[in-house]
Amino acid sequence: MTNPRIPLLIDTDPGVDDALALLMAFADARHEVVGLTIAAGNVGLGHTVANALKLCEVCAVDVPVFPGAATPLVHPARDAAYVHGRDGFGDTGYAPAARTAEDEHAALAILRLSHVHAGRLVLVALGPLTNLALALRLDPSLPQRVARCIVMGAAVTAHGNITPAAEFNIAFDPEAAHIVFSGFPKIELADWEAVLAHGYLHADVERWLAADSPRARFYAGVSAHTRAWSRAGRGERWHAADALAMAMALQPEGVLEAVSRPLAVEMAGQHTRGATIVDWNRQGGAPDNVDILVRYDQTRFEGMLEAALAAG
Repeated sequence: MTNPRIPLLIDTDPGVDDALALLMAFADARHEVVGLTIAAGNVGLGHTVANALKLCEVCAVDVPVFPGAATPLVHPARDAAYVHGRDGFGDTGYAPAARTAEDEHAALAILRLSHVHAGRLVLVALGPLTNLALALRLDPSLPQRVARCIVMGAAVTAHGNITPAAEFNIAFDPEAAHIVFSGFPKIELADWEAVLAHGYLHADVERWLAADSPRARFYAGVSAHTRAWSRAGRGERWHAADALAMAMALQPEGVLEAVSRPLAVEMAGQHTRGATIVDWNRQGGAPDNVDILVRYDQTRFEGMLEAALAAG
């Protein structure tokens, strides 16, 4: 008998906002998280793997964790420890998880799980796209087995958050992003500019974090550094990018507006490496390869966040 729950594979680099997205996925009754494939990004691979394992332990979920790419495909990149803490989880000094990661490489796990769940798999990429690019290079037919591919990344009008023109996940490994956006015929995209349009009040976050649950207590600790950084730099609203992408993945019916266009990744520009170039007027003749989120139901989104933190 076919499992009625939708299989969900999450490629991620935890990270405080990744952690919030994972809490949402673990709390969703309609989806089954079949694996976490891990890359370096927000911080180094040792930390991102450890953070994924710890979050699984806190949530009492037995989801396999597959370590993947420790570096970008070609050029070194700087991490985001200044936002997330040196360990990616706010430098709280948490006790490591008792469980260890799987031996299988993330890229191979992506391919294997795409066969196990062929035609049904929802793939959500929340970090640099290195693991997914490696999987595509090994097997370009991967997209034929994926029902949906959702990516958090890009800045569609070049208002970047790590360089003037580029968003962090794409800028970390532009070559990988080029492979992925060229390899998938259609990607559902939650870009940085959509994230900025869907912030939520710090006061509401603090109320949600007061929930009497292990998840809320753990997340309150690991996110404290990032929330303080955000409040100091961005004001009264917090923006957790990966959570918005996860909302779109879990409840696509919440998308109120999206636009389809061709998107390409700049890999060589002196000032624009990592920029995502959208052909808004379709002048180049390339096919539309992204559905760009413009507007998501904010009430639905915030309800999902609150529910994820309060989950038992």
